[in-house]
Amino acid sequence: MIRTNTVQLTAINGIAYRQKLPAGGSGIVIMREDSAQPGIASISKTSGEAIPTANTPAKLYPAEAFQEAIALTAGLPYKKQGIVFLKGKEKAEDPVPEEQPEDVAAVDSAEYGKIVDQYTDKNGKLSYALLNKDLIKFANSSSKVRRMLDEGVKLEDIRLYAVGTKFRNTAGNPGLTDAQVLKMAELLDEVSPKGVFKEFNDALRKMKAARK
Repeated sequence: MIRTNTVQLTAINGIAYRQKLPAGGSGIVIMREDSAQPGIASISKTSGEAIPTANTPAKLYPAEAFQEAIALTAGLPYKKQGIVFLKGKEKAEDPVPEEQPEDVAAVDSAEYGKIVDQYTDKNGKLSYALLNKDLIKFANSSSKVRRMLDEGVKLEDIRLYAVGTKFRNTAGNPGLTDAQVLKMAELLDEVSPKGVFKEFNDALRKMKAARK
């Protein structure tokens, strides 16, 4: 679930909203008008400060922006609502932190939102069970997955193929790179820090064992 209202920030040119994390506690999502990649952070239960995900660029989303977002969204009610779209400015070139590797993938907030929406349960919570069930169903029906298993392809490569196929179809973008797919998976893991694909990994191992 996310907060009913978005708020306009002054620290940076963007908007923010607070979301309730499936694992408990609250998080902040910030979206800039000049960048496709969202900034995501959990909120420390002890200090009340933002803890940005490892994938959130500090130059795009500084600490003061998260702290402003926390202050402005405090007390707003929760409700389930769709992805928030930004209007207006044409996308500018994103500044890249010096310490970032050159191949870091930018994640489009709308595409990521479609994936989250697809695997959100009726209570408004991100469901790993729904995600894994969908992936297992896909793997069992995919001739390519069966062929990859027979050819001894590494399970992580098979998982990437299956996850990539589902994410590209769900996001409506067949051009998503493997790096972007992995980045989205990492964001899901940061939203609720558990083994995102645990059940799917177990199912793949069983499928591989059964084909020996």
